[in-house]
Amino acid sequence: MRRITVIGAGYVGLVTGTCLADLGNRVICLDIDEHKIKMLREGQVPIYEPGLEEMVRRNMKAGRLFFTTSYEEAVPESDFVFIAVGTPEGVDGEADLKYVGMAAESIARVMDRSLIIVNKSTVPVGTGDWVADIINSHKTTDVPFWVVSNPEFLREGSAIQDFLNPDRVVLGSLDQEAAAKVAELYLPLRAPIIITDLRTAEMIKYASNAFLATRISFINEIASICEKLGADVKEVAVGMGYDKRIGHHFLDAGVGFGGSCFPKDVKALTHMAALHGCHPQLLRAVMEINRDKRLEVIQKLRDLLDGLRDTTVGLLGLAFKPNTDDIREAPAIEIAHLLHLEGATVKGYDPVAMPNACRVLPWLITAEDPYDLAVGCDALVVLTEWNEFKHLDFARIHTLMRRPVVVDGRNIYDPEQMANLGFVYRGMGRGYNGARRREE
Repeated sequence: MRRITVIGAGYVGLVTGTCLADLGNRVICLDIDEHKIKMLREGQVPIYEPGLEEMVRRNMKAGRLFFTTSYEEAVPESDFVFIAVGTPEGVDGEADLKYVGMAAESIARVMDRSLIIVNKSTVPVGTGDWVADIINSHKTTDVPFWVVSNPEFLREGSAIQDFLNPDRVVLGSLDQEAAAKVAELYLPLRAPIIITDLRTAEMIKYASNAFLATRISFINEIASICEKLGADVKEVAVGMGYDKRIGHHFLDAGVGFGGSCFPKDVKALTHMAALHGCHPQLLRAVMEINRDKRLEVIQKLRDLLDGLRDTTVGLLGLAFKPNTDDIREAPAIEIAHLLHLEGATVKGYDPVAMPNACRVLPWLITAEDPYDLAVGCDALVVLTEWNEFKHLDFARIHTLMRRPVVVDGRNIYDPEQMANLGFVYRGMGRGYNGARRREE
């Protein structure tokens, strides 16, 4: 049984540690947040991720998963230490590495045997070398260690599935033997394993997320053009996707991307590029288009409601995507803030994200369900494509609203059906804005 320490019991660290334990390893998850560790020791998971709490409890009961706040307890006797702490966005869009540095120093002070240190956090290119320098300058005993980059590719809402069924495992190190030992941890997954150098592995993560973000911004740009020219972006995306060179993934037009990865990683890559003399115009445009889509929702509502002051707008969905309670960079949060500034009363409903949303939007009026949300609203705006929103009784909703206006920021409804039910419907790039034009 391999002995693994995972530093950071946040989203990436907790999923990584729990899944590694589920593969038969002995795992200690370490976090300096005492309240979080107390919750986890009681079998309570502080984040919403389908299936995670059950897996945590199962592996704790099996004696494979433990939680602590102590480096002295977690690091000695470990074969691998994964660093999975946060790298928040800095002042200029750069990744803030203070938590990575703190973790590296703490590891160095307590390590007493040879150790493989695995960077799981999303970190700028060159961070692996920097971590090695920190450990060399702070270690108290002359023991060998190796640094391996192992970027994560987990999607919130399907993280366990993504970990256990990855498209690929990326490992980077200046020591092939160390990388091979980390690769052994992933052999039960039967996934392609790519072994390269440290900096290339770090770049693979940023390049992957930037490319996916670019696809989203591209189709959103096409949606804006479709809307002006009378084409339907959903059908355009289907037609594009059948081209094997393009594919169907990440071609869903809407209000743009959010979450803890895409916005932060695109900004960080832009910062790295500019800092080293490149001119990342495409990356800057990706973020500008993403921002514009949120402003487009506000403009649609202004036009449909003849201004926003003294109106009531209901937001269907507050999380940045379904199956998570994460509101970081969520379109709904920015849109709610802008509506509030313009004098609108803002209501919101989300199956799991309302407590998080209320912490940053204390004036938000929450609803018990989508029907409660609709009562007295001048408009409803769909901002998260939760499954429960896809088959609502809109005939009932029509009777509850003050004005039957729907702005579908995720294009989950059929324009003609909504028009037939008496709604003023606007999607994102849906061509005829409500129903197909009928030639006289």
